[in-house]
Amino acid sequence: MSFVPGLTLARRFHDEVVGPLLARRLPGLRYAAGLLDGGSELLGLDTPRSTDHDWGPRTQVFVDSAHDVAPVRAALDADLPARFLGWPTRYAGGPAVRLGTVHADGDRHGVSVDELGAWLRDRLGADPRAGMSVADWLATPTQRLAELTGGAVFHDGLDGALTAARAALAWYPDDVWRHVLASGWQRVAQAEHLAGRCAEVGDELGSRVVAAGLARDLMRLGLLLRRRWPPYAKWLGTVFATLPGAAPVVDGLAAALGPGEWAVREPGLVRALETVAGWTNDVALAPPVDPAARPFHGRPFLVLDAGRFVEALRAAITDPRLRDRPPIGAVDQYVDSVDVLTHPDRARRVAAAVVRPPGAA
Repeated sequence: MSFVPGLTLARRFHDEVVGPLLARRLPGLRYAAGLLDGGSELLGLDTPRSTDHDWGPRTQVFVDSAHDVAPVRAALDADLPARFLGWPTRYAGGPAVRLGTVHADGDRHGVSVDELGAWLRDRLGADPRAGMSVADWLATPTQRLAELTGGAVFHDGLDGALTAARAALAWYPDDVWRHVLASGWQRVAQAEHLAGRCAEVGDELGSRVVAAGLARDLMRLGLLLRRRWPPYAKWLGTVFATLPGAAPVVDGLAAALGPGEWAVREPGLVRALETVAGWTNDVALAPPVDPAARPFHGRPFLVLDAGRFVEALRAAITDPRLRDRPPIGAVDQYVDSVDVLTHPDRARRVAAAVVRPPGAA
């Protein structure tokens, strides 16, 4: 079997198999279909390596009534072919998070069926068609937003409901965007002087560890400044490198993490800091701030003094309640646990607890 990109395979699977099957078995059924639930294929980054597990012809079917779920599942269970374009449509083994029906014999096929609102609430913790509050935005990891706005819609027979949900998640409102950017720069401000200090006492490994953390934060900031939802760690560097003007940052961070002592690596980190600082000025969400690096007090290493960007962005927030929040940001800016970020109920509880006033129940 020759490799077919997952989104291409999924679209053809819907158009040539799933759609005609539903039209034949359940004429008049109102449904939407697409692929929005996770996987490298949603970002167009799958390769032949991706096919070694939980990969094959897949489609998600969404209906607007829970009463329609069972008959759609029954039709698919009964009539899906065994293979499509040479790829098996059923997968041996236990259940996978993103795949569909699990059969008594342990096989499962790659078509899930859900009521749209319930699926959105399960995936995000909220239904974006009703509007996203500040709390909703800040409790939603950007990986989930990348998935929901990536992927593809193959059919939207629910009066455009699936398309509307994706449109509602296109990007942050400006004040939330300012807050998240300020929070990203706050993380930089708290660590940007530490790489030089570690090296100064002979801890070159510690210096690189700090520089790697700064690299991650700068790549996430860069993606946010270019209006791209940052993906999780596997694809962060790959997606960042596709941004317009990313080369100086990529080269700078590679130098900062490369061989040699800190004196050799520092110019790369400075170049990356100054470039992303310039992008921050370019989006014009706050008055411009001088993007040039400067000494950290009297010490022999340079920093951006990123707190200046934090202050400028926070001052430009028009919502007083959001402006008064500490620059902590969205949940995946301060939580790095997959077991939290992939469970919306946990992520939302953590996000609510972080801003709960002291002594509140």
